[in-house]
Amino acid sequence: MSVALTLLYFASLRERTGVASEAVDTEAADLADLYGEIQARHGIAWPREHLRVAVDGEFARWQDPLRAGSEVAFIPPVSGG
Repeated sequence: MSVALTLLYFASLRERTGVASEAVDTEAADLADLYGEIQARHGIAWPREHLRVAVDGEFARWQDPLRAGSEVAFIPPVSGG
């Protein structure tokens, strides 16, 4: 069953994908599978252990199932000075 989601990218992930957000339809069962699809689509090398993920504004776990219509944010580590 395909799930429609809105994906948000921040910092270096935004630079890599070339977009701040995108709408996708996915067959992924959970957030980890979804990130694997995104890695393949955009050539992202960041291991998921180095990222945070949020669903509808709340931090989530990689094994959480996907819910149709959700907004999923992938948040890489950022540094500043």
